[in-house]
Amino acid sequence: MSTYKQSGVNIQAGDEFVRRIKSNVRSTFSPSVLTDIGAFGAFYDARFKGYKSPVLVSSTDGVGTKLKLAIMLNKHDTIGQDLVNHCVN
Repeated sequence: MSTYKQSGVNIQAGDEFVRRIKSNVRSTFSPSVLTDIGAFGAFYDARFKGYKSPVLVSSTDGVGTKLKLAIMLNKHDTIGQDLVNHCVN
């Protein structure tokens, strides 16, 4: 498999989904939200005491097609490591 589409990922469908939900998502933003929908991570003006201009960055991820590879290779003991590494600072 050499393309996202061949692996089951439909980028156009994802883009369309974001387009449809964007206004609803934006309606939940407070002034502390520093990024728009679609960025790699969500930036939030955290204002933690004791820090100078702190920004909290949050993202989510999934194992996606890597899970298919793990099943094909019968190797499941490492698949969660990638997920954790993508979401931990």
